[in-house]
Amino acid sequence: MTDIDSIANDFELLSDWDQRYEYLIELGEQMPFMPESEMTEDNRVFPCMSKVWVHAYRKPDNPNLIYFHGDCDTAIIKGVVALLVQLFSGKTAKQIIDMDVDKLFERIQLAENLSPNRHVGIYAIVEVMKSQVKALSSSGIGLKEEAKVQSQ
Repeated sequence: MTDIDSIANDFELLSDWDQRYEYLIELGEQMPFMPESEMTEDNRVFPCMSKVWVHAYRKPDNPNLIYFHGDCDTAIIKGVVALLVQLFSGKTAKQIIDMDVDKLFERIQLAENLSPNRHVGIYAIVEVMKSQVKALSSSGIGLKEEAKVQSQ
């Protein structure tokens, strides 16, 4: 089962959107703390109505994988950020870039249950996260190891 399937299955267990909003809020509350030093203008997602920050990084002990911190000043969108952090963290750059989040958003009916402005903002978050991954990849950190893993 893919991460997308797992997340979608969690949502499908909830009977209505009130429960799903509560679940998103809980995800946001449980999201690991984002260091204040990472809440910079460079990490801010400006097309969002909410104040959203995301930061991609590699861990020194495994530079092949990329992880994220995130934060937001509104509860439901913070939950969406937590969902995206969970979905993308611990993956290679290629896996993140190639991931089709539309599939997830369609399965959980996110677009139909958020305002059009929030919908645009969520896609902006995904684009910023993928842009950060591309920037990390272009720095060359961990790319030899990632290429080795992918060729096996």
